[in-house]
Amino acid sequence: MGSTRLPGKVLKNLKGQSVLAHVLERVNQANLVDEVIVATTDLVEDDAIVSEVKDLNASIFRGSEQNVLNRYAEAAHTFQLDTVVRITSDCPLIDPHVLDDLIEYYQNHSVPLVTNAPPYEEKRTYPRGFDVEVFSNDLLQATNRLSLETYQKEHVTPYIYEERHDVAFYQLDVDLSHFRLTLDTPEDFEVIQLIYDYLYHGEHDFYLDEIMMLLHQHPHIAKVNSNIDQKNITD
Repeated sequence: MGSTRLPGKVLKNLKGQSVLAHVLERVNQANLVDEVIVATTDLVEDDAIVSEVKDLNASIFRGSEQNVLNRYAEAAHTFQLDTVVRITSDCPLIDPHVLDDLIEYYQNHSVPLVTNAPPYEEKRTYPRGFDVEVFSNDLLQATNRLSLETYQKEHVTPYIYEERHDVAFYQLDVDLSHFRLTLDTPEDFEVIQLIYDYLYHGEHDFYLDEIMMLLHQHPHIAKVNSNIDQKNITD
């Protein structure tokens, strides 16, 4: 709830539901996802998120605000996960087919982590807002036991990218990385609202292909937040 650029963003009303509710509905459509866990903070202000998650009948875990790595590790340990599929709750356009693609890749290749959201811009092809990371709980626990820098704890996976050279970067055949479809500012929310106005009719039956078709037909939508800078990992 304490987002600096758009406070309360995950509970903002989007077509009659919270942003978080839309995220959960879309993630639950993935065939290879067994359980969805919302890992929020133990701050009083995030009691509202806990209440929303309970209303949505989803699992919840609470942990450190700043040490998100530890929050993830403790959540994965508590729920006895083998594999962790990480997304952020500010992605109400997340595509369950993309989740399945990355999970399947992870299952079929001997890699410590696969992602479509690399920290290196030249390797990114997916729009922001479709970010997925898949890695083992064993790797997560081992990373959490290390003595790390503050930014490495706050963003969960930086240490893995910095120290492991066998991370897999899942890419599209076309570069769509210039599209910004995540939720971090009022302009981002306007873009997402416009997309939902066009494509959402009570059910989540529109995905990356449909969204890209809409943005090509109505280029003014993507221009709304085209001037927004992505926050750096150390911001």
